[in-house]
This record gives sequence, structure tokens and C-alpha cells, in this order.
Amino acid sequence: MADSTADPFADDDGEALVRVHRVKHGDLEARVSSIDGPDGRAFVLVAGIGVAANYYENLAPVLSTEGSVYALDLPGFAGVKRPHGRISMERYADVVEAALDELGLDDPVLIGHSMGTQVVTLVAARRPQLSTLILIGPVVDMRARRLGIQAVRFVRSSVREPLAVAFLATSAYLLCGFGWFFRVLPVMMRFRMEEVLPRVGAHVLIIRGEYDYVAPRGWVEHLTRLAPQGASWEIENAAHSVMHSAARGVARLAIEEANTPFDERNAHDLEVMTEREAATPDPTGLDWRLAIAAIVARIREMRASAKDDDRAIERAKSKHARVQRAVFEDRTTDD
Repeated sequence: MADSTADPFADDDGEALVRVHRVKHGDLEARVSSIDGPDGRAFVLVAGIGVAANYYENLAPVLSTEGSVYALDLPGFAGVKRPHGRISMERYADVVEAALDELGLDDPVLIGHSMGTQVVTLVAARRPQLSTLILIGPVVDMRARRLGIQAVRFVRSSVREPLAVAFLATSAYLLCGFGWFFRVLPVMMRFRMEEVLPRVGAHVLIIRGEYDYVAPRGWVEHLTRLAPQGASWEIENAAHSVMHSAARGVARLAIEEANTPFDERNAHDLEVMTEREAATPDPTGLDWRLAIAAIVARIREMRASAKDDDRAIERAKSKHARVQRAVFEDRTTDD
């Protein structure tokens, strides 16, 4: 693995910090972006509908200080080939299971966000050996399973998101295409999380942002009670993409969960983490060169994804990961 202290402004012509490869299962294909870490537990990250693994751009570098990280782009998203025929949450779970098998991961920490929570919950229900499931902003609230209501809630949450999330979402939706997005949307809306979660044997940690109207507090509390072993946290002043704006807090909860023996984990109702405890370094006030380097790397990744060029994606992701680490180191020093 390349030196994490390498110059974040330098071109990435050497060994990649982020590695990219494909996993196939029948006509399904997923892209896996991985960051090597120490010999702790591995983390597998699955993003939501229409978006890409780079939604975890703030969380993944922090988790990689504890163990290797594998972030998946699901079929049809982030420029990954769309499968033929019927799509279902079960088929998405199939390709995630194929990735676990190919990577040789028996008991990773499985993390999903938004629609990704549905996928990883199905995987955990199928695999009793999995001990740790983390759901961030789980969908869809059983009391509001109507598209109009969900659209309003999404907009209300979106106005609370950082501008970086808006950029990530816009570029991801363009790569996904609205045709595919609206083909998958009814599948997500029909999924009954409340019926699948009770079948999960893993300890379930649920995380939401204070202003996550897509995953409201009552819904999260209900899911926490449904899980055989459930706990939940709410992070102040965060919205639906809490793992981006409050990456430090989410990482802290995930790492603590990963390192606590299964029989010592506590089930508890929703607890609150303050904004100060959870804060992610704000790029405001950083060296302007870091901001430009991050934007350029992200544009290069988008172009590479549109061309389906994994090596170019790898270079762009590696550049961005180095910039992200420089941001965290700079802000940590300031703190």
C-alpha cells in the first residue's frame, strides 16, 4: 500500500492507496473500492439508491485506521453495468454476498446507508455468522410508505446536508440515470424492513441524524425494539447523510461496536451524541489547494466512472483519499 503520508498534491503514478476491482454474480456486477488497514475487523460499506461508494469518503479513511475497508458500488449505480431482467433487493444482496465470499470475509462489520440498509439487512438475515450490522438512516418508514411523503422528507433532509453531499448526489444521479433510478425506486419502497430485521442474529446498531426526516426518530426507535439485539444513536445537527457530516462520530460508534465482544454489547434505546463529539473536520479555512485538489480528484473519478475505467477510478480515488487524510490531519492538529 502507498504511504499515507505522501504529498496529497502529487500525481498518483505509483502504488494505489485505494484499489478497485469487480465482483460478478451471474449477470450482476459490483465495483469494490478497498483501502488496506491493520489486522482489525474489516468494514464493508453499501450506499443507498442511485449513489456511489464515495458517499463514504469521510468515513472510510477513519475506519481504515482500524481495519481494511471495502466500499461497494451496486449494479446500475456509479457507472456500473445495469443487469438484465428483474431487479430486486434479494439480487442486490446476492452480489454483496458474492463480494464477501470473494474477499474471504466471514464476519466483517456490515454497514449500510439508506437503501443500502435494506441490502445489508437481507445479507445479515441469510448469514447467521455475521455478528455486527450497522444501519445508517434506514428506510422505508412503515408508517409513510408513499412516494410523495418520502419525497417531501428527502427534500427537508437535503436542505440540512453539506454542499459536498449535494455535489456527490448530483454527480451520482447523473451516472446512474433517472431511468434506472426510477426502476429501482419501487423495489426500495416495497421492502419491509420491519419484517426482515427480526430474523437477523447479529447485534444491530442504528444511527440517524437529528434532522433525518427520511429515517425519523420514531421509526428508528421501532426498529431498535424489533431487532433481537438492537441499539441506536442520534447525532446532533446531522441529516440523512450523517456518515458524511459527522464521520468522526459514526466511525467512533462503528469501531467501538467492532471491538466489543458480542456477548458484552448492550441493547439500548436511542441515545444522543452531541455535535461536538461527532464533528467531522470542516474544509472551511483549510489550505485552498486541498479544496481544489479534492474537487479535481472527484471530477476525474466521475469522468472515469462514466468511461467505466477502473484504473482511472483507482487513481482518482487514491488522490482524493490522500487529500481527505490531509484534511483530517490538519483539523486534528488544530483541535
